[in-house]
Amino acid sequence: MIKKFRLQATAAFGIESVVADEIKALGFDQVLVENGRVEYDSDLAGIVRSNLWLRSADRVFIKLAEFKADTFEALFQGVRQIDWAAYIPQDGTFPVNAKSVKSTLFSLSDIQSISKKAVVEKLKETYKTEWFNETGPRYSILVSILKDNVIVLLDTSGEGLHKRGYREKGNEAPLKETLAAALVRISRWRPFIPLIDPLCGSGTLLIEAALIGLNQAPGLNRKFDSEHWHWMPASVWDFERNTARNMIRKDTNFMLEGYDIDPRSIRIARENAEKAGVSQCIHFQTRDVAELSSKDKYGYILTNPPYGERLSDLRQVEKLYSIMGDRFVKLDTWSWYVITAHEGFEAAFGKKATKNRKLYNGRIKCYFYQYFGPKPPKRVVEESENI
Repeated sequence: MIKKFRLQATAAFGIESVVADEIKALGFDQVLVENGRVEYDSDLAGIVRSNLWLRSADRVFIKLAEFKADTFEALFQGVRQIDWAAYIPQDGTFPVNAKSVKSTLFSLSDIQSISKKAVVEKLKETYKTEWFNETGPRYSILVSILKDNVIVLLDTSGEGLHKRGYREKGNEAPLKETLAAALVRISRWRPFIPLIDPLCGSGTLLIEAALIGLNQAPGLNRKFDSEHWHWMPASVWDFERNTARNMIRKDTNFMLEGYDIDPRSIRIARENAEKAGVSQCIHFQTRDVAELSSKDKYGYILTNPPYGERLSDLRQVEKLYSIMGDRFVKLDTWSWYVITAHEGFEAAFGKKATKNRKLYNGRIKCYFYQYFGPKPPKRVVEESENI
């Protein structure tokens, strides 16, 4: 049985450092941050822990090999050298996917077929057969090529880690759960800080914040490809899942607030929060952002408003941003955090951000505008933490 692994957690551009912090917090070593990914050393239990606990990563892969290839022969030989039988059983299903950026080998279909042939040829040596039915568990392979540098990866996650299992329905422009969690992390929100999303849509930002506040593992209620692998003991999954369940905080007393003008969105948000097991922590209400107010002296606004991607929507969206600016400024001791793809946000909102961070929501380039309010007096923080 293989006991040591080099793992690679992929991440949306702009949040690699957030993913790296999560990995370090889980106790992993030799963490290396690169564009779109974070590498680190792990054992068997670490594969399970990564999938259960990483909030902002897209997927968790095992890194099997890295080599240079500017010809298909070099690619074939590099993939063939991997001891595939150590990972894939005779009945295993092993689809091959490919990515290629700025490389001599750019045809994805050719990269996939040649890599697949190399895997088959290597497996033939061990299993002494000419044909693989591929009826068993899935062992998805990714061949990623950047500037002729090939990295061969085995996908331990299966479906992307944003698939938490709670969001079957969404609004028209959903925010990925992994990105939502990253935004909460970047804001440095903590459970004693009041948090409002006045344009909450299907509730993703608040649900991810509640999962963080409760210390609930985001992958606790879903399945992963690697839990069906023959060399991954079920006892490891059982132990890590039970440990995660025991780490959920029971003594928390925080209430997040989510508003939206659309009653359907609020209905979906409530259903999603119920599925995620955090409905007791979030108050959802149909309400216009123009009516935003709070009795709390200090707090955070965190929201993902419409972007106005269609030209016909642009004027309406900019009017919305102007209303947001008028209402947010009345909460002048709060901090405000807004993600949008609209590059003219600050002008429409009426105030320049304290800090701005470029991120990607799927393939959409976005900006995370951060407006820092004054720090609450130490007395207020201490009293809040004791609630």
